[in-house]
Amino acid sequence: MFKTSLMSLPTPVNISFMWNYGSLLGLFLMIQIISGFFLSTHYCPNTSLAFHSIIHIMQNIKHGWLIHNIHINGASFFFICMYIHISRGIYYSSFNLKYTWLIGSSIFILSMATAFLGYVLPWGQMSFWGATVITNLISSIPYIGSLMVSWIWGGFSINNATLNRFFSLHFILPFIILFMMIMHLYMLHITGSSNPLGTNSNFNKIPFHEYFTYKDLLGYLIFMFTFFIFTFQSPYIFSDPDNFIPANPMITPTHIQPEWYFLFAYAILRSIPNKLGGVIALLMSILILFLLPMFNVQMPTPFTLSSLMNFWFFSNNFIILTWAGAQPIELPYIYISQIFSTLYFMFFMLMPLMNLFWTFIIMTNNK
Repeated sequence: MFKTSLMSLPTPVNISFMWNYGSLLGLFLMIQIISGFFLSTHYCPNTSLAFHSIIHIMQNIKHGWLIHNIHINGASFFFICMYIHISRGIYYSSFNLKYTWLIGSSIFILSMATAFLGYVLPWGQMSFWGATVITNLISSIPYIGSLMVSWIWGGFSINNATLNRFFSLHFILPFIILFMMIMHLYMLHITGSSNPLGTNSNFNKIPFHEYFTYKDLLGYLIFMFTFFIFTFQSPYIFSDPDNFIPANPMITPTHIQPEWYFLFAYAILRSIPNKLGGVIALLMSILILFLLPMFNVQMPTPFTLSSLMNFWFFSNNFIILTWAGAQPIELPYIYISQIFSTLYFMFFMLMPLMNLFWTFIIMTNNK
C-alpha cells in the first residue's frame, strides 16, 4: 500500500535535480546498513582487539577491504547529500512543511550521533581521543555533568565498556533512522512536495512514477559512479592519518579533530573560550534547525537578489567554518572561527526580519 501511494504520489512538475538528494539519502542509508552488517560479523568490540579486527577485515577477509572502504566513504557521501538536502530546504523555505521538517531535523541529529559512535569503533588514535574530548563536553553540565560522563564511559575513563555500548548503539541507531525516514516520507505525502516557485497549488502535478523514478535513477547512477571513484582511487581521502595508529591513552595527538562533516560545529565549539558556553553554542548550531518552522518565512520567490545573496553567504560561511575547524587552535584561526560563528547565527536571526521585509513589500505592492 505504501509502495502504491509512493508510485502514484502527485508531484510538482517543475521540481529540479535538487529534489534528488532525499532519495539519494535513502540509497546511502541502505548501503551503510548492509555494509555495516557485513563488517559487524568480523568486528570485535574489545579495546585489545578492535583495531586489529579492522586490519584483519581489510587484509584477510575476502573483499573485506572493499566493504570497509564502502562503509567509511558511504558516511561521507551520506552527509554530503544531507547537507545539500538541508540547504535546498532552507533556500526554498521547505521548513514551512513543519512536521516533515522537524522529523528530518531529528534524522540529522540521529545521523550525527551514529557517525560519531562509528568513528570511535576502529579504536585508532583519533577515535580514542576524539571520543574522550567529545564525551568530556558533557562534564560542563552543572552538578550532574561529571556523573553523566562516568555513566556514559562505564568507568573513570574510556574503556572496554564504553566501546561495547558505542558498538551496540551504532548498530541499532540506523534502524531507528530508517523508521524516522519512513515517517518523514509519510508526512511529506500528507503535505505534498515543495517546488522551486514556492507555491502550494495542487495544479501542474504529475505521478511520481514513472517520471521521477527515472530522474532519481539518473541521480543514483551519477552519484554511485562518483562514489566508486573515491572508493577505489582515493578511499582514505576523508580519513585522518592518526586513525591508522592504534589508540594509546598515554600519547595525545598534536591536533585532535572530528570527521570533516562535524568540523563546522567543532569550529563553533572552539570559538568560545568558556567550556559551557561552547557546548551551548555547539548544540544550538544544530538545534536551531528546529526553530525555522516557527519563523514562518515565506518569500515570494527564492530568485530575488537578496535571497540569493543571503543563501550563498550562509553556504560559504559553512564552508569556511568547516575549514577553520580543521586548523590548529591558534591565531588567526581563533578569530576566523569567532567571526564566522557569529555570522552563522546571524543568518538565522535575520530570517524573521526578512519575513517582515517581504510582508511589507507585498502589502505595499497590493496597495
